Amino acid sequence: MGRLDNKVCIITGAAQGIGLATAIKFAQERAIVIACDIRQAGVDAAVQACRGYDSRAQGFVMDVTDRTQVDAVVEQVLDRFTGIDVLVNNAGITQDARLVKMTQAQFDRVIDVNLRGVFHCAQAVAQGMVQRGSGVILNASSVVGIYGNFGQTNYAASKFGVIGLTKTWSRELGPKGVRVNAVAPGFIETPILSSMPADVLASMRERVPLKRLGQPEEIANVYAFLASNEASYINGAVLEVCGGMTV
Repeated sequence: MGRLDNKVCIITGAAQGIGLATAIKFAQERAIVIACDIRQAGVDAAVQACRGYDSRAQGFVMDVTDRTQVDAVVEQVLDRFTGIDVLVNNAGITQDARLVKMTQAQFDRVIDVNLRGVFHCAQAVAQGMVQRGSGVILNASSVVGIYGNFGQTNYAASKFGVIGLTKTWSRELGPKGVRVNAVAPGFIETPILSSMPADVLASMRERVPLKRLGQPEEIANVYAFLASNEASYINGAVLEVCGGMTV
């Protein structure tokens, strides 16, 4: 028995980084993982990794900015299973620039994926969760969404916005038995950081009291806890997982 035994869990952005680590962790906890991402190869690899833990994992190519695609995936999942128990809104992107240099296209794209995409996915699953009287929605924010960050106007706005969605939905859906929480990671060693110079990464480590970057698995562990019944009285929370960098 796992903490998520037979729970149907949709994870967006499941092809790499925190999303992939979360899919694998959920599979280890005996969840039925529904891995979603924009690349078929990435989806297939995530499903294969999850099935290595005997999970009845399935994958879908899905762009969270395309509501038609989101609704179609949710409909197919509901056709195959009795309901959706957990949604992890993990998909996100960065397109950094200082305010005076940022293009409208950069701003719009990040808001579209990181904020509107969270709205699309949550709205698509919420009604079914309410009808069943149970469910968990977990949203990816960031410490940048609490404190801001140089050169990340669009990203910070999107992640601040995710916190607003989380707080609001916890009030609206909590009385219906649906818990909504957010996780705010700090500096995590994911492919997004791979292009950064070594000296920048070193300075990032120095800012963290633990003197290291976080691992995707350390965020996945938190998602697994929040998705489980062990977190049954946690609702509307924004949990920082950052090694103390904001202290």
